[in-house]
Amino acid sequence: MHILIFCEQHPHTLGGAQTSVLLQAKFLERAGHTVTFVSPALRSGPLEDPKFIDLPSWSVPTVKEYTWLWPRDRHMDLIEAGLRGRPPVDIVHVQSDFWGAAFGYRYARQHSVPVVHTMHHRLDVGVDGSIPFPALFYAMLGMWQKWSLGDRFTRRPRTAFEYLAGFAAEADTVVSPSRHFATLLESRGVKTKSGKPLSVLPTGVDDDVLDSIVHSDSVPEAPLSIAWVGRFSPEKRILEFCEALGGVTVPFTVTMVGDGALRPKAEAIAPDHVSFVGAQPYPATMKIIADADVLVQSSNGFETQGMTVTEALALGTHVVVVDHDIADELPAGSFSLTADLSAGAMAATLNECAATVGDGSRSKNEKFRAQFRQSSRTVEMVALYSELV
Repeated sequence: MHILIFCEQHPHTLGGAQTSVLLQAKFLERAGHTVTFVSPALRSGPLEDPKFIDLPSWSVPTVKEYTWLWPRDRHMDLIEAGLRGRPPVDIVHVQSDFWGAAFGYRYARQHSVPVVHTMHHRLDVGVDGSIPFPALFYAMLGMWQKWSLGDRFTRRPRTAFEYLAGFAAEADTVVSPSRHFATLLESRGVKTKSGKPLSVLPTGVDDDVLDSIVHSDSVPEAPLSIAWVGRFSPEKRILEFCEALGGVTVPFTVTMVGDGALRPKAEAIAPDHVSFVGAQPYPATMKIIADADVLVQSSNGFETQGMTVTEALALGTHVVVVDHDIADELPAGSFSLTADLSAGAMAATLNECAATVGDGSRSKNEKFRAQFRQSSRTVEMVALYSELV
């Protein structure tokens, strides 16, 4: 099969959705399928790789590597040109909520191709919490939606879920990366055109990376090793995590992976023995997580999967979470849930972890590795595609 994937940002930029689509493509190609990406071009310019159809775009001032565009007919011409010489498209897979979704549904409509839409993001949290007058913003997005859906467009959206429901009503399958997000979407009226339930299919962890990771030798009585991975932005609650470190009473070290607007503030309040290493390649990030005793995910009510958590579990690293919805989907014994959202509760949980996972033995829990491999997730996705084709 040839799967045409539409993305919000270029797959080679930083972000969970980007990591997800690249990983999916790798294992789809390994299974003998063809994958083509459509996305805004990197700031450095289009790639010389026919697998990437890079569209001209403008920079996003607040995020140094991100770009944006306004969907137009000329973009569709560039997509058609980029597909010349490649096999006919069998499936459109929309992994985007904005311009990528507009392009994907329009292409599918013009070519009568089935649509799978993976919804990655809590727009109701990210957009409503950061953009003034969000109802006007969704009404503007409705202009893109009408351009994309044509006569099938029903009404201009005023909320995040009305907007997502407008696309979902024209999708053959909607995929959620977690059970709790699927439940939320369905409760807010996000349904496929056939009315069938949303499919739950989390992103896995790269089999090759899992097999290549060699855990560092344990050091008896070493400080508790903590990892934090993510975008340095308010919804990730990075400042609350840095504040929590001030209440950790056991010896510890922290490696912070990622970057973003809140980095200067985080560096200002973090203890001296916290290392800020910036954005790292996927294998290097996995090695950092594998070598840690604990991975902390400090966000709440925002993650639709929380990929770093499942990556940690696959690598045998204990996780600390504050979000009940994330905790409810994790295997028993693999995590610690804080008593509440406060910095003090995070600190207390990390102190408790020092007595359990940081006891000097540093033994890794390997029993969850098999269930999180991407190869098994790809088998499920191919089965989903095959039903539609």
